[in-house]
Amino acid sequence: MPVSPANTLSQAASSYLRSAAHQPIHWHEWGEEAFATAQRENKPILLDIGAVWCHWCHVMDRESYENPETARVINDNFVAVKVDRDERPDVDSRYQAAVQAISGQGGWPLTVFLTPEGKPFFGGTYFPPADQWGRPGFPRVLQAIAAAYRDKHGEVQESAGAVMAAISQAETFAGREGKISPRIAERMVESALQNFDAQYGGFGHAPKFPHPSALDLAMDRYARTGDERLRSLIVTTLTRMARGGVYDQLAGGFHRYSVDERWIVPHFEKMAYDNSELLKNYVHGFQVTGDPFFAQVAGDIMRWMDEVLSDRQHGGFYASQDADSSLDDDGDYFTWTLAEAREALNGDAGTASEENELKVAALYYDINEAGEMHHDPAKNVLYVRAGLDEISARTGFPRERVEELLGSAKRKMLAARLKRPTPYVDKTVYVSWNALCISAYLEAGRALELDGALHFALRSLDRILSEGCFTDENKRLGLRHVIAYSDPSAAARDTRGLLDDYAFTANACLDAYEATADLSYFSFARRIADSMIERFYDPAGGGFFDTPAGFGGKGDNPLGALVARRKPFQDAPTPAGNPAAALALLRLHEYTNDAGYRDKAEQTLELFAGVAEQFGIFAATYGIAVLRATLPHVQAIVVGPHDDPAAKALCRAAIAPFAINKTALHLTANEAVAPNLPPALAETIARQPALNDEKPFALLCTGTSCQPPVYDADPLANALGAALRG
Repeated sequence: MPVSPANTLSQAASSYLRSAAHQPIHWHEWGEEAFATAQRENKPILLDIGAVWCHWCHVMDRESYENPETARVINDNFVAVKVDRDERPDVDSRYQAAVQAISGQGGWPLTVFLTPEGKPFFGGTYFPPADQWGRPGFPRVLQAIAAAYRDKHGEVQESAGAVMAAISQAETFAGREGKISPRIAERMVESALQNFDAQYGGFGHAPKFPHPSALDLAMDRYARTGDERLRSLIVTTLTRMARGGVYDQLAGGFHRYSVDERWIVPHFEKMAYDNSELLKNYVHGFQVTGDPFFAQVAGDIMRWMDEVLSDRQHGGFYASQDADSSLDDDGDYFTWTLAEAREALNGDAGTASEENELKVAALYYDINEAGEMHHDPAKNVLYVRAGLDEISARTGFPRERVEELLGSAKRKMLAARLKRPTPYVDKTVYVSWNALCISAYLEAGRALELDGALHFALRSLDRILSEGCFTDENKRLGLRHVIAYSDPSAAARDTRGLLDDYAFTANACLDAYEATADLSYFSFARRIADSMIERFYDPAGGGFFDTPAGFGGKGDNPLGALVARRKPFQDAPTPAGNPAAALALLRLHEYTNDAGYRDKAEQTLELFAGVAEQFGIFAATYGIAVLRATLPHVQAIVVGPHDDPAAKALCRAAIAPFAINKTALHLTANEAVAPNLPPALAETIARQPALNDEKPFALLCTGTSCQPPVYDADPLANALGAALRG
């Protein structure tokens, strides 16, 4: 389609913005030019925030922003600004708070009306093209807002002032400080138990989102106490999610959330950050229960990420896969009619084997003439309806034959699906999301002994550190938010990093150090954390702002709602920046004994301690950080050659249990000398006469004291279990 000459989005880098370059709207990117135009012409700003993976963003684009008459109204009365929420989460978070204050709900597309200075005075999410579903039609909204701005200017300014105050107060915790203790995390676990859906797993009712940090809290607590209520929560939730339609039964990987409480019908987009955090959950679930099914799911998540969401040539993880292949479908790529399944399995050919494949697949995935999709009732979402033993009983086939037929059917259906138009993969490489994926792959690689996962994670981290780092005019190390955009023809943008980029990458570097004993990763973690403190830490009030001072505009004049400083504390949906930063600092203190790191971490956690329990599972990453701060640090250090069977056995014992406050390291004799170790670790290792032994050994240290060396895996496992249970 032709590009509108007044639409500047063809010059954008973001896939979401570039996809709107053909629209007849005079779109601007977020920036000084758009605000200057609004002020010069005295027009309100229409701000659209969405994402390339967002189904309802596509719908509103087609229905409203591609409509010439609607475009005329917008162009005559507004300065239109479009923002990619993945590229600019700082802009999105503030205007989400605004719309939640105005309407009580948020989401995407986010539609906000601003004064020329960028202050929001009205907003909502999706608006239909005409009045329906209890929502006003978008043309009527546009006319009403234009008239209000023209005729009731004073009221608009007053409303904008009130909403800006709400944004500023949305995450202001001054005066709510408190003492941190493990009790805060325990109360969060109790909240998880109270909200647990014992029938279908997960928390609350429809729609259902995964809450990975809450699951990790529950798993840590279960590993320490053996509380059977927690085992039920963990096993039911992980099992029902993995057997539901929210999980891609053919290719692996999780969709963003389920619209129903049974985890059957998802919103079909797949996000890097959901899959990274759920990958950790399934690895941890395997560690605390020993259930091989959870390890299998973890492997299948990585299989999908490897095949679809990874840059195998350069390293790095892509951002997302869309739900739809066109504007006219809603998950059609992932869903099946009975006829489509029959065709994929060649059931019409009439051979007994092929008919049996269809019979087994239809029973297993509940494929019928009537499916679950409202827009097309013949479409079935694949989910596990019946177990192999039940299918064996119903068909008379031996269980082994059922397994064989199902495996063949899955391969054929996936091959047939790959021939369909494939939903768009946004190949943007975000630093923060990559750091989450790298940490997840490192955990999975170590716990499941997957060398390929470890190697790709390290290659991806090396790319982040080489392409995502810069040195500013003050010689400080800095991070970018984006290191590569999906469209290689897009002009490069210098997107400076936010708190999440620094906190997640510092943690990923520490994970890489623990996986490799390569001191360069530890050194990068320290440099990134030091830069994070300098750029984001609030020395007056404690805690970290999500943006550095002056970010988002020229000098000290940030644009619009970016003037409001935020200290992110709730997971939404990625782990929150402040507890993630605190975790990085606590881990650095454990390796350096630098009290400054611990002091800033504790000040950060104390800032939110007075309100944390009220947020329950929505602040679970904060609960994880509190445990790291308040429980003794347990460290299992194995010293010996990497290829030595005894050293390998000790490593398995050290890595096997999951605990938030545990670290496992494997050092060779050369790596276990002071110049090759972080300061605190050098002090620990240097005092050990066992370094002179030829046999591999393990040290188990709690806090600053270490037990005598252990030479066999079983005693190490027993001692480690006792130390973690406290």
